[in-house]
Amino acid sequence: MEGSEAMAEAAIACGCRFFAGYPMTPFTELLENFAKKLPAAGGVCVNAESELEAVGMAWGALATGARAATGSTGQGLSLMQESFSEITLAELPLVAFNMARGQGDYFQSTRGGGHGDYRHLVLAPMDIGEAVELTQLAFHLADAWRNPVLVQGDYLLAHTAEAVDVAPLDFGPVSDRDWPVDGSTGGTGRSKVISPLGIGKANTPGPGIEGQQQAVAEKLARIVTAEPRAETGFIDDAEHVVVASGTPAKFVRYAVGRLRDRGLRVGYVRPITLWPFPSNAVAAAAAGKRSVLVFELNAGQMVDDVRLAVLGEAPVEFIGGISTDHSGFGVGALLDVEVIAARIQDAIAHQGVPA
Repeated sequence: MEGSEAMAEAAIACGCRFFAGYPMTPFTELLENFAKKLPAAGGVCVNAESELEAVGMAWGALATGARAATGSTGQGLSLMQESFSEITLAELPLVAFNMARGQGDYFQSTRGGGHGDYRHLVLAPMDIGEAVELTQLAFHLADAWRNPVLVQGDYLLAHTAEAVDVAPLDFGPVSDRDWPVDGSTGGTGRSKVISPLGIGKANTPGPGIEGQQQAVAEKLARIVTAEPRAETGFIDDAEHVVVASGTPAKFVRYAVGRLRDRGLRVGYVRPITLWPFPSNAVAAAAAGKRSVLVFELNAGQMVDDVRLAVLGEAPVEFIGGISTDHSGFGVGALLDVEVIAARIQDAIAHQGVPA
């Protein structure tokens, strides 16, 4: 099945029962599949008036305890940033999907454009099979940490097709869900509100604004330690390492394999979590190497985090670039195994040669 259908089915398989979004290709197909499939599972999908309404509807569903999600392209997610900040500070387990166009959304996904001390966990699947797993993991992590999780997709992930098994996955238990506002405590003296300000009702006082913000900051620090994920390959004998994430990483991984067949000692690192960034895995892979090459389909964004992870232990060079098709959806000339392999070879060949 196509990626959009597989991701919708994966979300429903792990209990998502509310989805709201506004159509914008290549996100539109994900919204359409939720619209087709959620009612049969007893859920609700709303084609909202705009992205602002969509994230607000998801917020309301989350506050009642429902597993809920929203999404868009990067352009639509730009409109949701204020709500993303508030939802994070309110500690609601939102899952958001970014089915990105040709532009690089790494900065948006890992830094965001909202206010305050907030971060989302960000998962970057390389293909549909992994997207099925990481979509379900996203809902688990959102519940486990009471923090939003973003699934970073793109045009290829949405529109290519694979044979996949969309079965529920068990990631283990999460803590008791005693926080939803579901009407069950009305009139009991134990009623509550959910607020990014951390303000409780008179008979159930919250931690206060500073206390709530401090608690969220401490939680994010624990996530940084607990949740980094990465895949590495051919690192032990490599002299050079290529770092790439998402669907481009699958092309890079294949290019690296072909270069090794030609005798080039090169390996790869694929960050699976873009936040928290797997800095330790990148640093370990870079140790003792002659160079670290970073491939992205943008002007250079993740390369900043790679440089921070390597901290000067090896030269870091950007070998990606802006590349789209005529419609701007990201399947441009750079997304080609031979082109990627040539860029890797050229960067290695020119290493140490004065400009």
